[in-house]
This record gives sequence, structure tokens and C-alpha cells, in this order.
Amino acid sequence: MLLTLQDKEKDLIADLAKKYIIERLQKRSALIPILQALQTECGYISEFAMQYIADLMGMSAAEVYGVATFYHFVNTRPKGRFIIRLSRDMSSMMKGAKMVAQQLQNDLGIRFGETTPDGMFTLEWTSCIGMNYQAPAMMVNNEVFSNLTAPKVHRIIEDCRQEYNAHRKPVGNVGETYSNTLNYANHQANAALTKVVAMSPREVIAELTASGLRGRGGAGFPTGLKWQFGAAAKGDPKYMVCNADEGEPGTFKDRIILGKHADMVFEGMTIAAYVVGAREGIVYLRYEYSHLRPHLEAVLEARRRANLLGKDILGRPGFCFDVRIHMGAGAYVCGEETALIESLEGRRGEPRNRPPYPVERGFNNCPTIVNNVETLASACCILDRGAKWFASMGTERSKGFKLFSVSGDCTHPGVYELPWGITVDQLLETVGGKGAKAVQVGGYTGQLVPARQFDRKIAYEDLGIGGSIIIYGPDRDMLEVAENYLEFFIEESCGQCTPCRDGNVKLLEGIRLLKRGTCSNRYLNDLIGLSETIKLTSKCGLGQASPNVIVALNAHFKEEILARPIQGH
Repeated sequence: MLLTLQDKEKDLIADLAKKYIIERLQKRSALIPILQALQTECGYISEFAMQYIADLMGMSAAEVYGVATFYHFVNTRPKGRFIIRLSRDMSSMMKGAKMVAQQLQNDLGIRFGETTPDGMFTLEWTSCIGMNYQAPAMMVNNEVFSNLTAPKVHRIIEDCRQEYNAHRKPVGNVGETYSNTLNYANHQANAALTKVVAMSPREVIAELTASGLRGRGGAGFPTGLKWQFGAAAKGDPKYMVCNADEGEPGTFKDRIILGKHADMVFEGMTIAAYVVGAREGIVYLRYEYSHLRPHLEAVLEARRRANLLGKDILGRPGFCFDVRIHMGAGAYVCGEETALIESLEGRRGEPRNRPPYPVERGFNNCPTIVNNVETLASACCILDRGAKWFASMGTERSKGFKLFSVSGDCTHPGVYELPWGITVDQLLETVGGKGAKAVQVGGYTGQLVPARQFDRKIAYEDLGIGGSIIIYGPDRDMLEVAENYLEFFIEESCGQCTPCRDGNVKLLEGIRLLKRGTCSNRYLNDLIGLSETIKLTSKCGLGQASPNVIVALNAHFKEEILARPIQGH
């Protein structure tokens, strides 16, 4: 039986290698797609399979093992037919994830991290799956279920036992929520692309630069300047990469854009390709959004039929560009552009040293432009309606509008399109979050703003990029919040640098001492000193931002966190 299984694996791996290696310039970049396709067929990646893949691709088995074990959604041991992953982001915990977790354990008779004896179910925690506004939520294999209750969880499990048919919701309904993305909804399909092909790349860059558009992903780098660098970069081929690895807890705006306005994203990629001279585009789609892939592939195929992708786009000779989707495998750090490129190349998603920057030497060592979903969609609006229109909104240093993912203790969670410069208090008024104790702006790596600072502006010159808004009501325990954050950072750290890998563990120990009421003021001061060291010496944004929450607790909630009674007294 073992030989039969290994023979099956050999044949399957050989077929997959032929398919994926032919499609890529370098064999190494085919590794993760091969692992994912093999897992779909066999359920997991065996040690034999890793060795055989290594032999076929001219790699060591240790390299394949290192990649396979880096990503959360690559299984290196057998799991159940139905893998249930319950989201443990803070929005989910506030909305009853612990109750749902208990129901799952009761119904399945197992604890988290275990598989039922019959091999039917595996139960796991996972980080944010982009459903914060409909929390608590979970994935069953690649399907998403939200607004969970104990009866609903029981019904889902029974459906699985009955071949997963009876009460299953269609995937197309997942993620429907309040969204006032008016400028995106009013955009005329491909109007920007039609205008752009009559312009020179230099004119397009000038229009984007005049608009003041800055990247909507992490660093907020001026988009026009990035495209200018890409156009001037020496090397061929050039790549246009859409970063759809929206892993920051509390953020789900890009998922809504991809679900409702995918054409705009692909239009933006095509415009960027025209400007910089790229012929290949890649959408790096996070694994948790696997349910979106069929929709995205259908949109791409429709664009090819309409001559909006492919050869001589819109009749312009030599303008050739196409897009493929590359699935992530579950690693928060791959939201950082150099870690994303490492993953595209079939490696562990560990951030690179910079310089060189991706625009000089990125994917396959070639010039690569990386923009996130919202940036590309916004560029379409600007190039259709003009830089002056966009720059008329927002503030002097923060031009235009921004999408905000709002969740937590408010009556109207969802995606909001608002101008830069709105205050936290104004946003709370809009979403029904008045009376909050604190607001997390910009996801776990952002800033925790206390009530006395709700007059601060959400703009680059004040609270930064702020795409995720998590609202904490007056009764929330801020130490539970900090504990959740640090557990996430420890789980998601790539482990490459010591300050992040080991320092966050010490911070979590300190938070738990505070929760027990046994942390002295002196020890808290030591933790703040360690936090500054971690921020200064970590290699990438995860470690540079992970201590923010404990620094904020010390600054804004010190009396609350030090006044806790010792547990058991």
C-alpha cells in the first residue's frame, strides 16, 4: 500500500512539475504552487513527496521542508477531511469567538490542534480572515462562515457529516456588508485605461504625481514617484505585482474591492504596466481569500476577450500585458513587499535587506513594481476624473479619500470611503461607536488612541495610514487586547531576527504578569525599554511595530493596568 501511494505521488508530482515549471521563468517559483496542488490531491505533503519534489527541482529536501513548514496553510502531516479554522483576531474575540470555540470542542470531542479519531475533522485557531465586521467567523476548508452562534456552529458540523450539503451558504454571499465605496461604484469601467493609451507614460506619471496619491498599503510611498522609478529602471522583463495579501488584523477593505470592483484593480495593473513597461502581472492573493479566485479568474478571462489584456491592448501596437493569480500559503509577513517577492520565488517569506529595492531588483532579480489593491483602484479614479478632483479632498499633506475597515464595538461595522483628515471622533459618530475607551488605528501594527485623543486626525501627518479601525468599548480589558496582539505577532514572526523572535515573547510574559496583578512598576519600565530596543533593531515592520501596544498601554492606561488585584486574592 505504501509503494502504491508513493507511486501515485511520483506521477502526480511529475505532472505538476511539468505544468508549473513550464509556466515560470525560474523553476524555483513553481515550488509553492506545486505544494498547494499536491496537497489538494493528497491532503498533505509527505516527507517522501518533499524529497521527490526536491530531486525533480534540483533542490535539497531541507529547502523544500523549510518552505513547507513556513506557511500556515501547507500541511506536512495528515489532517481531517474538514479543517475548521476559527479566527482569533480581537474583533472575533470581542464578538464571542470563545463561546464558539467551546461549542466546536463540545461537538467534535477534541481540543484545538487535534483531529477527530475518524479523521473527519481538524480544529485549529487562525488569525484574521478578513471577516471582522461579521465576527465571529471561521473557515471550513476554503469556505467562510460568519456571524457564528452556537446553534449555527452545530448545524455546520452536522452538514459536514452529511457530505456538507444541507445548509451551506453559497460562496458568492460571503462578505456582503455595508460599503459606501461611492467613487469606486461610480467609476465607468476602463474609462481610465482608454484615456491612458492616448497619453505618454510621462504624462500619466505627472497626473498621478499631481494628485498626491500615496500607497494605500503600508509605507505610503508616493505612487507617481514609484511608477517613475519603475519606468526608468534598467532591465527586462519588468513585473507588475498586486499585493492582495491583506493580512493585517482588522483589515478587509481589499477583499471588498476584489469582490465588487475587481475590474478596477486589473485596470490599474494594466495602466501601471503601460507606464513602466511590464508585460507580466501577478496578483499575490492571500490564501484566506481562496473563495475569490474563481471570480477573479472569470474577470480576467472577460478582459482577455475584450482585448483589455493580451496582445496590442485596445489596438495599441506593442502594448502587451497579462495577469496571473498566485496564491499565498498563509504568512502575515508576506504583506511586506520583499517577503512577498521571496514567496513568489518559492522561498520562505522572509524580508530582504534593502537596498536594492524591488523597483531595481525584485521578482527574478528584475525590476518589479508592487502596489496594493486599493492603490491600483484609486489610480483608476484619478486618471479618469483628474488629479485636481482627487487633490481637492483631504488635507494639504494627505490628498484624496481613503477606505476604512471598521469593526469592534460599534453599531455599523463595514467599509467606509471617507476623506483624509477626518478625526477619530467624527469617524466614531459615523459608525455608531460613541463612548469608546480606545480605537486602534492602522491594525495591530498601528496606533492605539485613547478617548482623550479622539480629536486627532486620520491622516499621514498625524495617525498615519490607518486603513483598519478597531473600536474598543468602555468595558474592554486592554490587557486582553495586548495579549491577543502579542500572541499574533509571536505566531507570525518569521524568526529571522532575534529582537522580534525573542523580544516579543518577553513582552507577552510581561503582559501576562500584568493580567495576574504581579508585575511591578520597575518591571514594566524594563518592558518599555525592551520595547524600544525591539522597535529600533528589528529588520522589518512586524518587529518595528509589535511593541506599539505595550508602549501605548503604559502611556495611556498605566493606572488601569497596574491597579489590578492579584489573581486568586
